Amino acid sequence: QVQLVESGGGLVQPGGSLRLSCAASGAIWKIYGMGWYRQAPGKQRELVALIRSDGVTNYADSVKGRFTISRDNAKNTVYLQMNDLKPEDTAVYYCKADVSPTDRPQRDYWGQGTQVTVSS
Repeated sequence: QVQLVESGGGLVQPGGSLRLSCAASGAIWKIYGMGWYRQAPGKQRELVALIRSDGVTNYADSVKGRFTISRDNAKNTVYLQMNDLKPEDTAVYYCKADVSPTDRPQRDYWGQGTQVTVSS
């Protein structure tokens, strides 16, 4: 069984920073793309940032220049460094990983979500 566990959310003032982490564990053979999504109250879940296994990244326009996605393949972990946070960044943040487990077909796995609140 593959699990993704996120950490690092919390309450921060506008202009502040947070670093989210998401660690994948279980019977993993290979992890391909990893990414972060977010869902604000009353809105659909949206892409924040993606990173391929070779390190190529992609960002939503709303976070370019403020957020940085990275990964540690040895630790099966993806990170999201969030700087200059704005109230509109408030949401539940979810990580997703495209995983090929050792004993079942490749598919996407999701974390449980971590709350990020930006408020003064």
